[in-house]
Amino acid sequence: MDDLTAGFKEYCRSQGADLVGIASPERFDGVPPQNDPRSIFPDCRAVVVIGRRITRGSLRGWEEGTNRDIYEMFGYSWLDKQFVALTNYEAAEWLEDRGWEATPVMCYPPDMPAQGVAVREGKPAPNVNLDMQYAAVAAGLGEIGLHGLFLSSRFGPRQRFQAVITDAPLEADPVLERTMCSSCGACATVCPLGAIDTVNTREVTIAGKVMQVAAVDESKCRRCANGARPNALYPGSSPDRLAALCCRTCVDMLERGNKVDDNFRLAFRQREPWAVDELGQSTRPDEVEFGGGCADPEGFRKRDKEA
Repeated sequence: MDDLTAGFKEYCRSQGADLVGIASPERFDGVPPQNDPRSIFPDCRAVVVIGRRITRGSLRGWEEGTNRDIYEMFGYSWLDKQFVALTNYEAAEWLEDRGWEATPVMCYPPDMPAQGVAVREGKPAPNVNLDMQYAAVAAGLGEIGLHGLFLSSRFGPRQRFQAVITDAPLEADPVLERTMCSSCGACATVCPLGAIDTVNTREVTIAGKVMQVAAVDESKCRRCANGARPNALYPGSSPDRLAALCCRTCVDMLERGNKVDDNFRLAFRQREPWAVDELGQSTRPDEVEFGGGCADPEGFRKRDKEA
């Protein structure tokens, strides 16, 4: 790794970044102009994706069904609009202090409709928004799982991203070769609304990495009372499912299967999960082997450590 890239990554981590990945602009070839970083900054030489974790404990209130505001603040709104945004802005400043232009980009939904008219022929209308999951895969930080959510090798689905587009000649990271999602289907099995269709899947390829993604009926996700939330940046877009039963089950299965690098003393799921149907009535999720794991159904790594 060259000195500029190493120094930049070290600074990002000092400002709170848990994940830093870099993609070359060529990895966005074929992306619609409405989502292409080069539509914002034609001279860009690198797309930096910066992530901060959703702390595991921020999901605890939803997992126990006792407090929703913890996640709303520390796992969603404050995390995205303040914590990640500040780290992302500091990263942009570091680059500009060294003479490289840097454009910080929020994680607006890629399907957010245009809010203006094109100012030049052949150019997309404002606003151009990156597909941050695509960018994170292109930057080598992970993959998209069967449920359609991004999985990093360190946290699984527990992170939020923003990006910096820059003309700095930063060295691109390799695309992650490791496979995170084993297509165990637990996310679909536990969904009381049947929103995830694992029979109907599509192949998604990003920078040469091929992933299988199931069809998701987002109209059902919008009625989900098991942790799904309206998109805070554009309510008409895909609901936020990072605290939903499907995603929390993924957190537990990945950890029990030794698929993520983060390690804890106790398993995330301590008892059978709760669930409610579309009418808010208590229901039992379809059977998922409790205590199993998506990679190692016979058990999981011991988390008992000395305090």
